[in-house]
Amino acid sequence: MDYPGKVKLPPRPNTSTSCNSFSNSSSPSYSLADPSGGGLSITNGVNGGGFPPSLSNVNMRFGNCMCCNSTLRFPISVSCFRCTVCQTINDLKPSKQSIQRPEPIIPLTLDRVRSIINTCQINSNGIRPPSFDMLELEIQRTFSNWYILNESFSNGRQVTLEDCGVALDQVRETYKIMLELPVSVIRSMMKSVENILKRPGRMLKRREDIKFLMIILENPLLAQHNFPQESQYHHNIVKRIFGLLSNLSNELHHYLVNWFTRLSTTIFRKRVELVNSFITFRLSKLSKQRNKTSPEDYESDWRISSAARVMALLFAANKQQIKVPLSDFYNTMVDYIELIEDFDRWEQRQGKFAFCQYPFLISMGGKMNIMEFDAKRQMETKAKEAFFTILFQRRVTTTVLILKIRRDYLIEDSLRQISANEMDLKKSLRIEFVGEDGVDGGGLRKEWFLLLVRHLFDPQFGMFTWDEDSKLCWFNPASFETSDQYYLVGVVIGLAIYNSTILDVHLPLACYKKLFNMPVDLEDLAVFRPAFARGLRQLLTFEGDVESIFCRDFVGEYEAFGELQRIPLVPDGQNLPVTNANREEYVDRYVNFVLNESIAKQFEPFKRGFNNVCGGNALSLFQPEEIELLVRGGEEPIEIEQLQAVTVYENFNEDEDTIINFWSIFRDMDPPMQRKMLTFVTGTDRIPATGLTNLAFKISCIGEDSDRFPTAHTCFNQLCLYRYRSRKKLEDKLKRSITDSEGFWLK
Repeated sequence: MDYPGKVKLPPRPNTSTSCNSFSNSSSPSYSLADPSGGGLSITNGVNGGGFPPSLSNVNMRFGNCMCCNSTLRFPISVSCFRCTVCQTINDLKPSKQSIQRPEPIIPLTLDRVRSIINTCQINSNGIRPPSFDMLELEIQRTFSNWYILNESFSNGRQVTLEDCGVALDQVRETYKIMLELPVSVIRSMMKSVENILKRPGRMLKRREDIKFLMIILENPLLAQHNFPQESQYHHNIVKRIFGLLSNLSNELHHYLVNWFTRLSTTIFRKRVELVNSFITFRLSKLSKQRNKTSPEDYESDWRISSAARVMALLFAANKQQIKVPLSDFYNTMVDYIELIEDFDRWEQRQGKFAFCQYPFLISMGGKMNIMEFDAKRQMETKAKEAFFTILFQRRVTTTVLILKIRRDYLIEDSLRQISANEMDLKKSLRIEFVGEDGVDGGGLRKEWFLLLVRHLFDPQFGMFTWDEDSKLCWFNPASFETSDQYYLVGVVIGLAIYNSTILDVHLPLACYKKLFNMPVDLEDLAVFRPAFARGLRQLLTFEGDVESIFCRDFVGEYEAFGELQRIPLVPDGQNLPVTNANREEYVDRYVNFVLNESIAKQFEPFKRGFNNVCGGNALSLFQPEEIELLVRGGEEPIEIEQLQAVTVYENFNEDEDTIINFWSIFRDMDPPMQRKMLTFVTGTDRIPATGLTNLAFKISCIGEDSDRFPTAHTCFNQLCLYRYRSRKKLEDKLKRSITDSEGFWLK
């Protein structure tokens, strides 16, 4: 989706057309049906012999249902038709009901509801329970008529991108009041809502036409599911809301996104939960007969596709203004479908619905499974190519990529061998440190990544600058390093993702957004250069004379080895002062200078190296925030209880003294020391993107009490302990090991 501008959703999936019946609102209604009472069979808009002979020559035309988007065929003379897929009546011209204007027009308001309730209570004389028949009639009158409901609860303002024209706070209060009334009032309201959704009475084309949907969306009963019958009934209403919302024009979707953006965080989260609840309900129904739901079960289900498109609108709103984390959009049930098959069908561009069209619904674990599948598939392809090369061309090659690295020439050896094996980067990676024994089961690879990243991102190396406030780094525009070095960094990050390895890389989110060709702005700059961004914001909001106080010109600056470099932001920018009139242009150009222009020579090879390894459809399922999490892992505090719950023991019992002492020592460590412990065992101090519950952690016994130090096999996330005779001895040995050791040798 691109902003500003119209909302761009994934293309609507193809929907097969089934039985259809038609009616004409301006003449006696009729139905084109066979004698048995079934509808007329139409497939893909082609007359397959289902039309009665007497109607075979009637002029026909095609149309799409406003709710389920099914393509329908109907006589050109009718003014409305009924869709037999979802039973919605589509009025090609506004129906009499929708344009009927009572005289005088009395739209429903919060004050009017309170007034009617007060009248009902007065009429009861306090002798008998009040009768709310008057309110029921008013609710039926309002919620059954598009014109009245659409004019109700008006805030008196015109409908714009910033304002939907509805006093939503009054709508919420009205619903709250009605929920305290007898069930007959609520029943009247829900039945009327169902009727108006089945037949709004007009095609929804103008921004003013959809105010009634904003009113209905506020109904708290839509999310209420106390028993199966109630759940089924409410979901039947929700599916129609989602159907109508999802099939609006791109222009109206743009309005909806902006209106959703202005909802409070609490209300916005409820909207996301409503959509996810509905998708879960539909998938649960489909999966009752089998262990896993396959794409054949849902690819033609208009209810699921409509809900996914509505979630896309909410997701777009959340991108404009962050209200909830990405994880709130994940749907747990989606992880239980055949995601790999869904991914295959999506790649084939079959035009049918696939959850990979809406990847924000797929959790990090689900996306990582897809990426691992895609990586494994590409690795197998490279292995087969290598095999046939050996077999037919009699040329020596391997099915894996083996890098032989000298520790004293870490960067040189890595760059030379990666450059020489560009076509093999998608093979499975193995590392050999020259002069050291050991077979790489994953641990040597982790250590290579750790050491290489540590060197490449060292500020003294000069490739990246470091900000003390944010603790983040950025490309150094004054770097003397060649483009090959930045290409290597891109390859390393790509290989880490490709080989499921977490890196201690402190690049900001802006870097990953640029990898996805997303625009970056002042908000992104503020993440890794907060002090500089504050200065630019002060310049934008300063109420005095900017030119005389700030004394700035249109020149960008950066430090190059102690000297200040000045680069004009526009031609002759050094002679163009920044004033109140042009300060916004100055800030935009300066931000673009820092994030794009000044580092173009560094970022281009970095991006090329990354895409050379990771470019593919699986990566496109991720958001930049998720790629950042995938590369760096999580920074949240280590939950010892979670790690303990997933730990596997070998030759140890979890209730013996050594294990009890180990977890006690681990808990008592300060957070930095806990991170070092995690690094000692796993090769990184970061938590996997899917959380500690998905970390394989193993503690093994390698003997009785000893003066030897504990060891670790990072390739297996395995800690090897002796049965030390005391807690103090175990603590001393552990702390010495994790602070003084690295790889297979002591510092």
